[in-house]
Amino acid sequence: MVIAFACLVAVAVFGSLIFLRPSDLPVQAPPSPFQHLDERKAAIYENLRDLQFEYRVGKLSDSDYQQTKLDLQRELAGVMAEIDRVRTELPADLQSVPAAKPKAAAAFLCPSCGATFQQSLKFCGECGKPMKARA
Repeated sequence: MVIAFACLVAVAVFGSLIFLRPSDLPVQAPPSPFQHLDERKAAIYENLRDLQFEYRVGKLSDSDYQQTKLDLQRELAGVMAEIDRVRTELPADLQSVPAAKPKAAAAFLCPSCGATFQQSLKFCGECGKPMKARA
């Protein structure tokens, strides 16, 4: 008898949570039609950077590097074409994509090699020599 009452109370609590939960959720902004394409484009760029690094350290042969690079470039071209296609199919008021914020000018300069950086570093990320902040 006690177990049946406990089960009934549990069902009532879970049932009320199911019916009350959607009204508690905040209204979400509609997803960007470009979001998944932008994420894919960023992933391909990252893969290209990783591929170039692995080639420079000698992990890949010339032919493997060239073939993989070509495959990634083809995939990137497909993603870019899809972005253009989606952009032309959208109504004019939805075509505007938030512009990327311009990057602040590099404030730190390596006195040895001239490389610039956004943040203060003790040693240059390019040549490894001690850094000084630009005056």
